[in-house]
Amino acid sequence: MSEPIDADWLHLADDESVVWHSRPHPIAIGWRLPLGFFLLVVGLGLLAITATNGNQLVIAAGFVFGTVGLGVLLVGYILWTNTRYVLTSSQLYLKRGIISRDVTQFRLDRIQNTTLEQGYLGRVLGYGELTVYTAGSSDPELAFEWVPRPERAARRLSNQLDGTDAEAM
Repeated sequence: MSEPIDADWLHLADDESVVWHSRPHPIAIGWRLPLGFFLLVVGLGLLAITATNGNQLVIAAGFVFGTVGLGVLLVGYILWTNTRYVLTSSQLYLKRGIISRDVTQFRLDRIQNTTLEQGYLGRVLGYGELTVYTAGSSDPELAFEWVPRPERAARRLSNQLDGTDAEAM
């Protein structure tokens, strides 16, 4: 919780406070990271080749590959930074979006059940999925995907649902 929360989409009541907040684990950038770096390296390699022969087609290809690589990396980073998970003393929020914004919000008193899923790779790298089920629904209402340190988030949510002090953990 070291960085501030963008307050223009989070409207807290006077007696409400933020208990936990995060963004997805960096692995959520997924395929964009290796693809973007690969294209960037290919582009830079092609530009390095042109230092010796000056072929205009190779220069153009180098710029195209490099630009596309940077674009893929930038899109992945922007998507990652514009997803937020917030648990307050009375509500749960999921915010997504760059140009348009989608904020899903649930009152804690509506939450009936939660699950935490973490595969082998998730345990090794420190991410998981926290799913929330609300009263009157057997289907998940909200899923926090790629949550870093998901056991901490689940414990904080459980403490809030139980009415205990989440900061004690």
